[in-house]
Amino acid sequence: QVQLVESGGGSVQAGGSLRLSCAASGNPYRRGRYSMAWFRQAPGKEREGVAAISIGTASTRYSDPVKGRFTISQDNAKDTLYLQMSSLKPEDTGMYYCAAYAPYPSLQPQPYNYWGQGTQVTVSS
Repeated sequence: QVQLVESGGGSVQAGGSLRLSCAASGNPYRRGRYSMAWFRQAPGKEREGVAAISIGTASTRYSDPVKGRFTISQDNAKDTLYLQMSSLKPEDTGMYYCAAYAPYPSLQPQPYNYWGQGTQVTVSS
């Protein structure tokens, strides 16, 4: 059974940093090529893709609002996905979700068939 558990969220002032983690278990594609991603959702807004990574090739994609400030990475040995967030802005506030296992690193939600419960990030000005 696949489980994704996010952690690392919290409250921070603008300009600060946070690192989110997503611990995955029950990966059915361990020997295959697959992609994982981080999404976020602010109150009253749609869920948006923030960053995605191809586990097989380590290629990455970022949404324009976070490019240059966020870094997605993965530790295969620990089956853990990370999102390093720097220079945080109030508009980065939202619930952050880990998503897996798409066939390609998409920033759209449809290809992902497993989701975590989310971790809250609040950035104050």
